[in-house]
Amino acid sequence: MKHLTLIAVAALMLASCATKTNNMKENETINSIMTRVSVRQFTEEKPSAEQIDILLRAAMAAPSAVNKQPWGFLVVDDKEMLKKIGEQFPNSRVQNNAQVAIVPCGDLSKALEGEAQEYWVQDVSAAVENILLAAHSMGLGAVWTGLTPIKARAEQAAQLLGLPENIVPLCIIPVGYPAEEPAVKDKYKAENIHYNVW
Repeated sequence: MKHLTLIAVAALMLASCATKTNNMKENETINSIMTRVSVRQFTEEKPSAEQIDILLRAAMAAPSAVNKQPWGFLVVDDKEMLKKIGEQFPNSRVQNNAQVAIVPCGDLSKALEGEAQEYWVQDVSAAVENILLAAHSMGLGAVWTGLTPIKARAEQAAQLLGLPENIVPLCIIPVGYPAEEPAVKDKYKAENIHYNVW
């Protein structure tokens, strides 16, 4: 009898887990988060101006410290400039047929002052994640390729892109239609979770 009770409890627990998993898959937002992948190869089809506008609106819907919104976004769709970015920053994957690159930047003139100024990195990072998720939800591919905090890379990009002194590039995001289907990775690790104290 005890064994039957344990089996029944285990069955209920499994059913509950399956229901939670199915609910997660049915939720569009959760599904986009769980299935987003970094895309590094693109077709030659260019995303529309409307799609890019949606990505930028999604970016600016991100939270920011004290609602300072210390960001600016440079959209690059000129083929010559994309070529230069690809040559100078091969890790950006822009040269892999990306028809558009978005360069999210911190605008230090809008950032908090003093030690809190560095919150711009977190704020712009939140905007970047929104871009990646929005792109994925629309059937586009994108990848986050870092510049800041490597000063030399950020300065090189700023010079290439003609950025004013108060504008610091965080990363380069090539955007386009995927020419590859990277496998979705389950990155969940229970050992990374702690409650109340470490």
